[in-house]
Amino acid sequence: MTDPRLDELTRQFPDLKVSVEPGDLEHHGRDWTRRWTPAPRCIAWPATVEEVQGIVRWANRHQVGIVPSGGRTGLSGGAVATDGEVVLSLDRMNRVLAFDPIDRTLTVQAGIALEAVQGAARERGLLYPVDFAARGSCQIGGNIATNAGGIRVIRYGNTRQWVAGLKVVTGTGDLLDLNRGLVKNASGYDFRHLVVGSEGTLGIVVEATLSLTSPPPPSQVMLLAVPAMDALMKVFAEARHRLSLEAFEFFTDRALRHVLAHGAQRPFEGDHPFYVVTEFDAADARAEAAALAFFESCMDEGWVVDGAIASSEAQAAALWRLREGITESLAPHKPYKNDISVRISAVPAFMEEMQQLLTTGYPDFEVVWFGHIGDGNLHINVLKPADLDNALFVEQCEHVTSLLVDTLARHGGSISAEHGIGLVKKPWLGSVRSEAEITLMRGIKAVWDPNGIMNPGKLL
Repeated sequence: MTDPRLDELTRQFPDLKVSVEPGDLEHHGRDWTRRWTPAPRCIAWPATVEEVQGIVRWANRHQVGIVPSGGRTGLSGGAVATDGEVVLSLDRMNRVLAFDPIDRTLTVQAGIALEAVQGAARERGLLYPVDFAARGSCQIGGNIATNAGGIRVIRYGNTRQWVAGLKVVTGTGDLLDLNRGLVKNASGYDFRHLVVGSEGTLGIVVEATLSLTSPPPPSQVMLLAVPAMDALMKVFAEARHRLSLEAFEFFTDRALRHVLAHGAQRPFEGDHPFYVVTEFDAADARAEAAALAFFESCMDEGWVVDGAIASSEAQAAALWRLREGITESLAPHKPYKNDISVRISAVPAFMEEMQQLLTTGYPDFEVVWFGHIGDGNLHINVLKPADLDNALFVEQCEHVTSLLVDTLARHGGSISAEHGIGLVKKPWLGSVRSEAEITLMRGIKAVWDPNGIMNPGKLL
């Protein structure tokens, strides 16, 4: 090591893995936004809670920022290191620590991948229900830091609902053991929920006790072609009335074209403006009859013009790929992303305004949108033309985002539904939070992280 401060750290913790290799700095210093040039001081991979505490205390002594790092699948710039910070990667803290069959909880280290948590629950005959396309690479600590949602929020809610306990190293290096898996705990402020969604600005999640649930009954997956935007919520209302929904997602024809070009298979002939993929309980003949009645009702009303239902797990996976493959298929186009939410009841009016705004605001850009319409969460992706300077592209997109924020405010919505604020959305935090709320947030951070070393510059 050439930095004497890093030499001090590695002497204190000789088993701590630290790298200053340019390839490691670039790889671990950025997330999926790809907008900022990574420039961390080093990458540190602690393997124990004590090493995490040691890094935090060392950073306080030397006034060095820390960027907590999981799978770095975020889309808001929350895990980028651009100013000599230490990237603290949880990759080596990736084990299942305990399972309690009575409490039906799984205790894991923060660096474990979401897919591994799901697998561990499945091996024990149970379900960890939070799910989204990045399951293989995102980590549970990052899920908690952003209160991740995903494709099954309509039935199971966000990550917050499944966190029974947390161990967190604060910005002073103290270790907090929050809630300890209790179902009832009326003993004052529940700091566990303060940490969920805090984007690493208060401390580092090192361990989580997660609630599990019973596996759902057998389900079916259906893909529907919808002829007009105003029919989407009618189809949703009909599905919620007739079916026991597990997921209800929509995407546009432009999104489908990109996924097909990325290797997915066309589900049926013809092009349609909108598509819905929905999953619902199909445990018996009565549930299957309800699904058929739902489809026929939507066809009779003209809300749906074509459809396909999976008859095998492989077909179900193929239909889900049309939705889950969108983000990966758009990545080569360096999209500018908005992740927004409104109340479910406000979705139709908001979508109408939003479509007009996007058409006017981006006349020369391709805009791809999709989302979790059943919980009011929409994703807008503006694709960068190959010959346009990136800085100019972002400038134009941020101008339209400012107009979008005004539209969201009229509908009582949020500029960030599930990806956090990070760096990308920080200019618009005031559109969601009042001045009094932001003042309280700053005060809370000052108590948890008095020297401002935890994920500096993010969120606030």
